Amino acid sequence: MGIFGNILNKVFHHDAAAQPAPQATAAPAASAEPAPAAAPPAQVDVGAVLESMAAMKPDGGGNYRTSIVDLLKLLDLDSSLTARKELAEELGVHAGADGTAEQNIALHRAVMDKLAANGGVVPDSLRS
Repeated sequence: MGIFGNILNKVFHHDAAAQPAPQATAAPAASAEPAPAAAPPAQVDVGAVLESMAAMKPDGGGNYRTSIVDLLKLLDLDSSLTARKELAEELGVHAGADGTAEQNIALHRAVMDKLAANGGVVPDSLRS
């Protein structure tokens, strides 16, 4: 599993109490219609999950809303330059030189966009 896979796992499988309950209109598991294989079972409120995780950290999660380094630390993942280079390669982010503010900002934006593309509800405040 790549770094983004680890991010996705940490956010989408965080404490169930931080996630909204599935809608009553959701199709039962034994539905006659097949569900798309890549779709998660329910949308995840990424903002609420990250807020919940930040509340458990002594530093409040740092500046995870805009910093890829702080976001990775919040998720208890490697935030080293090597890890960020790997994440940039995985997500196809080629903005700025490795480790620069330009690349880090682009990485954060790419992670949030990719979370949204995988069923996450990402507030605009995490995408800027």
